[in-house]
Amino acid sequence: MATLSAPSHRVRGASHFDFKTSTSGVATKAMKNELAHLVASVQDPLTRKAFDTEMQSFFLLFTRYLAEKAQSKGLQWDKISSPGKDQIVPYASLPATKDYSLLDKLAVLKVNGGLGTSMGMTGAKSALEVKNDMTFLDLTVRQIEHLNTTYNVDVPLILMTSFNTHEDTLRIIKKYANQQLRITTFNQSRYPRILKETLLTCPRRVDDDKKNWYPPGHGDLYNALLHSGVLDQLIADGKEYLFVSNSDNLGAVVDERILKHMIDTGAEFIMEVTDKTKADVKGGTLIDYEGQVRLLEIAQVPSEHTEEFKSIRKFKIFNTNNLWINLKALRRVMEEEGMDLEIIINPKDTEDGKAVIQLETAAGAAIKHFKGAHGVNVPRSRFLPVKSCSDLLLIKSDIYSLEHGQLVLNEARMFDTTPVIKLGDHFKKIANFQKRFKAIPKIVELDHLTVTGDVYFGRNVTLRGTVIVVANEGQRIDIPDGCILENRLVSGNLNLIEL
Repeated sequence: MATLSAPSHRVRGASHFDFKTSTSGVATKAMKNELAHLVASVQDPLTRKAFDTEMQSFFLLFTRYLAEKAQSKGLQWDKISSPGKDQIVPYASLPATKDYSLLDKLAVLKVNGGLGTSMGMTGAKSALEVKNDMTFLDLTVRQIEHLNTTYNVDVPLILMTSFNTHEDTLRIIKKYANQQLRITTFNQSRYPRILKETLLTCPRRVDDDKKNWYPPGHGDLYNALLHSGVLDQLIADGKEYLFVSNSDNLGAVVDERILKHMIDTGAEFIMEVTDKTKADVKGGTLIDYEGQVRLLEIAQVPSEHTEEFKSIRKFKIFNTNNLWINLKALRRVMEEEGMDLEIIINPKDTEDGKAVIQLETAAGAAIKHFKGAHGVNVPRSRFLPVKSCSDLLLIKSDIYSLEHGQLVLNEARMFDTTPVIKLGDHFKKIANFQKRFKAIPKIVELDHLTVTGDVYFGRNVTLRGTVIVVANEGQRIDIPDGCILENRLVSGNLNLIEL
């Protein structure tokens, strides 16, 4: 497979790699043979060409991984400092705008590759009903359709799926055929998992079991946009800016102030960050590295500095993964220099107990490639992800209502902050969550809820202040219909203790 030899010319959208620096020539050669074998297993010439391009991108990532491993190359901790004032702009300082015609230059992209396995789901996570019988996708479509009809603009919706969610997503979006918006879907890359012991690929053929492949993180967005033709198409359609966010972040709605700020400042890339709380200590953060703004993920942090990374003193903000990107600048970077995103090594174990590694990248790491790139420190309301059933309870509750697909905090809530909710393992899977709540409790006056053990909630339950419900091993607690719990610890067989 000639295309997988060391590129003598610049490959469009590929990172430059100097093969002489690699001390892992044997592993490089072995991997090249493996990939050639995989490409040869594709029968259809067109499919083979696309798969070959995908494997070249993977091969570049793999060789870069080997080189970094050989050189023990990483960030030097003493060169890291908190970002400067010019590198993070407070949202409150952005001027308001009523110029909605700017929206015609915008496209919205949702990263839609997640399966929601941590919540016990099998299909696309974006198909989960989160509020008023509407799914993540329904809410996004409603928001963008509202923009298009209210301001007479044409904001298209782009969905980046993975091989895990593509079919599911295509089936779901059929129901939006008559809506006032254009939806484009494209698939992110599918890379082979690597056996840790041999550094060879798990799959032997292109049609091998799904479990031998993986989607390489949202940093793959740029490669996938380029190779799918979607990037060129957006620019041809007159779109200049792309707003990217995770499909499960219900706070990530189009914001004209950030768009206007981006246009006014000429920034080619903006990352929305927000203040860290104890719940966000693992989130990636923006740093100043030798005068350049960079993303630092916990996976890149040496173990002896992990606690310092998690502390709020030095790193006060974290990345929401709401990103604003200048499309022409993106094409320039891809064509002229390629994306050199920090590699995140994600170790996994297969069902049959083999140790494998997945080489992944994060979309936010691209910030270092763009001119005028900086962070905007946004309110917490722009970061409302649903990663667990505890998050889902909050979103489904009376804390929020919906306006045009957008979550709005209940006016009756005394504080801007939302309650802390910790549901135990009995509530971890979505099916159990649904079974254990006959109806979602009223929690507009709740500060903190902890539930552990075998607990069921009746209808019309109200929770206020701090409520802790603990069913010990072998016990079951049923909170009766119409029950009001205020500052209570409920334990054993419904013993009510005032807090």
